[in-house]
Amino acid sequence: MKRRTSPAGTDPVTGPLRRSLPLLLQTLLVVALALPAGLAVAPGFFGAPAPASAGPSAPPWHQVPGTLSAGGAQGGDPDSIEPLTATAPVPEPGSLAAQLNQTLKVDGAGSFTGVVQDAATGEVLFDRSGDAVRVPASNMKLLTAVAALRTLGPERRFSTTVVAGDTPGSVVLTGGGDVLLGAGESAPDAVLGHAGLASLAKATVRALKDDGVSVPVKVLLDDSLFTGPALNPAWSPEDVAAGEVAPLFPLALNSARFDPAKTTGPRPQDSAMSAAKTFSAELAAAAPAAGLTVAPGVTRVPAGSQRDGGTAGSGSGRVLAEVQSATVGQQVDLFLRTSDNYLTEAIGRMAAVASGRPGSNQGAVAAVLWQLEQLKIPAGTLRAADVSGLALANQVSARQLSEVVRAITSGADTRLRAGLAGFPVAGLTGTLGDRYLDAATARGAGLVRAKTGTLNTVIALSGYLVDADGRLLVFSFIGNGLTPGAANKAALDRTASVLAGCGCR
Repeated sequence: MKRRTSPAGTDPVTGPLRRSLPLLLQTLLVVALALPAGLAVAPGFFGAPAPASAGPSAPPWHQVPGTLSAGGAQGGDPDSIEPLTATAPVPEPGSLAAQLNQTLKVDGAGSFTGVVQDAATGEVLFDRSGDAVRVPASNMKLLTAVAALRTLGPERRFSTTVVAGDTPGSVVLTGGGDVLLGAGESAPDAVLGHAGLASLAKATVRALKDDGVSVPVKVLLDDSLFTGPALNPAWSPEDVAAGEVAPLFPLALNSARFDPAKTTGPRPQDSAMSAAKTFSAELAAAAPAAGLTVAPGVTRVPAGSQRDGGTAGSGSGRVLAEVQSATVGQQVDLFLRTSDNYLTEAIGRMAAVASGRPGSNQGAVAAVLWQLEQLKIPAGTLRAADVSGLALANQVSARQLSEVVRAITSGADTRLRAGLAGFPVAGLTGTLGDRYLDAATARGAGLVRAKTGTLNTVIALSGYLVDADGRLLVFSFIGNGLTPGAANKAALDRTASVLAGCGCR
């Protein structure tokens, strides 16, 4: 099977840091990595020179601090962090290649390609067949993140609404792209469950009572925002059966999961109807207090009738109640950190709709590729079959991925900075939370921030870091044709750790 070898939606960091990773590594993360994230101006990450390192062996941002300063990360203003300096030395390509070539070696069959660039200038410092297109696995999500942040904007929210139907007492639950709905009350501080169906149901009951409705309430469902096949034919049926993804709809509970606490295993095959039935049940629970009843069952509005001006169940379009999702920036953060295929595909379709394209897989792919063109990232060789990276038909080069990361960290469009925090942190968060925990990768723990990608014979790692000289670097490494189960993730992690610890002059 071509599924990931570890759960795609699980954040491994819960409770104490795992496998005895020092607690102070979190402080190191603030010191070493919040530097660039705090500077949302192009070209990004550069400002006044940082104080010179006092230690000859490793700079301060590569050491676990013994104490916490009362005056901020560098001992000054507690509300400020000293920015990186543009005068930090750039690694010498020959020296860098000599070190990376020692670790970027396959275990078994297959091969690696890779690119390392200076984030400020774009200079290529390491290039191993970097322009060769390869299967990128979930590194494809980086392209979707960029397209979503540019097309939708990081502050955009999606509305799930209830509108008045065309018969007395009928209401139409209308999906607006939020697939992170919760079953209960809205949770304002959450991303998953930010909008809750119980809150929507109570608001609907209040509106119906104000309208003087006395007949039983009939619930209809409009999920017509997304078009085309709900399942991409490029996806393996085995992956669908295993729950790596599910049929796409513009509303779903828990990113199309039965239980928000269980992020593996089978998913609902009709997430829109599952959400509608949950809404109907919440409506029935809230209705008696207002003297109302709810008719059993949910009816799907015929395709086209709601959004194309038809009359069958379309109603007046008057909004009775509404709940809004977490921001697009927060959702991008979530799908990068947890590598959620369903959420990524839904966000891709919303980017398509926002750009005037159909809310289909083809529309999502077109929206992503168009945004790469607008960023002037050469994409003539790129082939996209989906926008999450689950399809083996995707073809992307390490150079293209590295340029995308560079656009996020240092490009002129500061909206892309909203994607920085979503990159998993080595040894701490997301899909890198259980990696970088041994001696061979310790230099990268807390420093490497990278999107992972794993299919049966594919692994990839694309991200950014600050090296030992204080230089911000972006990178992408892709392995294809690999032996399933071989120790190739470790090779990528060792290579990124070498890069993090490299003075390379």
